[in-house]
Amino acid sequence: MSAALATPTAIQAHPRLRQWLRIGPARQVSVFTGKVELGQGIETALVQIACDALGLAPAQVLLVAGRTDRSPDEGYTAGSLSVQYGGAALRWACTHAYALFNTEAARRLGVEPSGLQVEDGCFTDPEGRRRIDYWELAGSVDLDVPIVEPAALTRNAARPYVGRSLPRVDLPAKLTGAGYLQDMVIPGMLHARMLRGRHPSQRLASVPLSQLQALPGVSHVVHSGRFLALVGPHEGALVRALPKARKLLDFESMPDPHAGRDTVSLLQGLPDSPQRVHDSGTPGTDLQTYSATYSRPYLAHASIGPACALADPRGDRLRVWSHTQGVYPLRDQIAMALGRGSDTVEVIHAPGAGCYGHNGADDAAFDAAFIAIRIGLPVRVQWMREDEMSMSPFGSASAVRLTAGLDAAGRIGSWTLRLWSHTHMNRPGWGDGVNLLGAWEVEPPLPRPAARDLPLPMGGGDRNAIALYDLPHQQVDYYFIAESPVRVSALRSLGSYCNLYAIESFMDELARIADCDPVEFRLRHLGDVRAREVLETAARMAGWSRRGESGTGSGLGIAVGRYKNQAAYCAIALQVGVEERVRVEKAWVVVDAGAAVNPDGLVNQIEGGLLQSLSWTLKESVTWDHTGITSCDWEHYPILGFDEIPEIAVHLIERPDQPSLGVGEAAAGPAAAAVANAVAHALDLRARQLPLSAERLAQLITEG
Repeated sequence: MSAALATPTAIQAHPRLRQWLRIGPARQVSVFTGKVELGQGIETALVQIACDALGLAPAQVLLVAGRTDRSPDEGYTAGSLSVQYGGAALRWACTHAYALFNTEAARRLGVEPSGLQVEDGCFTDPEGRRRIDYWELAGSVDLDVPIVEPAALTRNAARPYVGRSLPRVDLPAKLTGAGYLQDMVIPGMLHARMLRGRHPSQRLASVPLSQLQALPGVSHVVHSGRFLALVGPHEGALVRALPKARKLLDFESMPDPHAGRDTVSLLQGLPDSPQRVHDSGTPGTDLQTYSATYSRPYLAHASIGPACALADPRGDRLRVWSHTQGVYPLRDQIAMALGRGSDTVEVIHAPGAGCYGHNGADDAAFDAAFIAIRIGLPVRVQWMREDEMSMSPFGSASAVRLTAGLDAAGRIGSWTLRLWSHTHMNRPGWGDGVNLLGAWEVEPPLPRPAARDLPLPMGGGDRNAIALYDLPHQQVDYYFIAESPVRVSALRSLGSYCNLYAIESFMDELARIADCDPVEFRLRHLGDVRAREVLETAARMAGWSRRGESGTGSGLGIAVGRYKNQAAYCAIALQVGVEERVRVEKAWVVVDAGAAVNPDGLVNQIEGGLLQSLSWTLKESVTWDHTGITSCDWEHYPILGFDEIPEIAVHLIERPDQPSLGVGEAAAGPAAAAVANAVAHALDLRARQLPLSAERLAQLITEG
């Protein structure tokens, strides 16, 4: 193997084989990972990787994921990195383990290691007469050794599982009613509900503790600074006490000069720190210059299941169960906030509402930990819908101004992108200090860390701000805005959603100016052969050559991108009909993610990302006024309904000889731009500010 293959970061941090797997009882092999199941099917994919590397059947692999007492620290399950990096680390460890066991099996059977076959954990000699399995060999193989670079990243297993659409291993428990954190019960557990305003910075004028304590169903009131919770033995009674408790509370109003302003003027009116994040090439000459500005509002995670957490203070350490995306960062943050050592806190991941970003899961975990420590009993904290929609971090708003120069031949000769946005990263463990809502409320409050964003090449607000196209000149300026009128952090795809929406919308606008077909215009500037293939395939699937005239109320739009310019390629064509509102009727999606571990899981990820992006693009926007966040329910924060789901066709360009590329967030940006481009084709009018709601369309038509 080439020495150029870099050791996975997780292997560097956890270099010993015993940290990744153990030969367990019941003829199973325990495999440890720091990546967790958020509904994306990662458990199934990791089991498949382990099976191929070790020569096991799926039923023989026990995946232990997201436990600070057992799993390796792999940071967050985020950024479409679970297969690309987490899978690579697991493959390294399992391939090394296989080599050790294969060598010992060959010694025991008196044959060459290369002559053995392995299936379902059993090594067989070349004649097929003598056999020995992992469990018989376990006592002779030392796993307390450093992991070395494997001789090969894949083996010719008797029954390879990678590349097959195996059933999801996490679904049986979820479908039978015991698979979610909300279903957990700890003996002696009490229930808790939080009492907060409708904005994280709102303060209580006073706290009538005796009146709260006297409410039916309330056994404890936990109060510290601005932290206030009701605790009781019966959840139903506690929920009935909540509206009575709220009537006793008076939250201070919040005068906000930013409420009600459009996204572009709001962001460009806030103090910013400009930085040039990319500058390449030299502009051409004799160029006609064109500009356009695009924006997206603040977006909520809007998880169907509000945040939940359990904490048990009994025993040798504080145990916390959470649907967090990073058990180790959360453990360290809870310990820091409580003034304890990290070794006194254990965080265990349990499935909850998949959030694809930083929602309220970590905050609810601190709430549960703080309350449990105060009362000395196990506690289950369940946020209510209003908590979820007002207290969870939002995805940052963004404004993008693009300027390009076209030469006489209709080619781009200069390109400048200017971006205004806040941080897209305020997860627990990011920055100095503690990023947990409750830790800012208790007395004494912990200071909020200073806002900073992820730098490129991963990027935060500037993720995918560098266009994938071959441009003679390209400049990207990021006007970073530290101040935000609402709490912001990571939301699926971070800045990629708005940046690709802007870039791919602008490409359509430039194509029209150049009197060129939008697909042909893109291909004119696109040298990446894999990007070209997904684009051309999507156009062919959608019948692009038969695209009709514009302005008929029916439109076909297309867009292409490569997530983070280093993960999966995705091209999307959408057919829309526009009357009082936009309705997406058909979607054609083409994806190149290298080697697909589980094709069905990959398609599920793409479909989910597409639908979430359609919802953002057509409907979603956070609103607020002096009372706090006003988009706290489904009436004021509508999302895409089941009756609005289009017909979807997904085509995978499979490359089994190539590395697997992250796919979970690849559809977000291209989907938004494809909608905007299809609407422009349908109406012969260009909408640049999201969401493309009925109200926005009416305004566009009136002004058009």
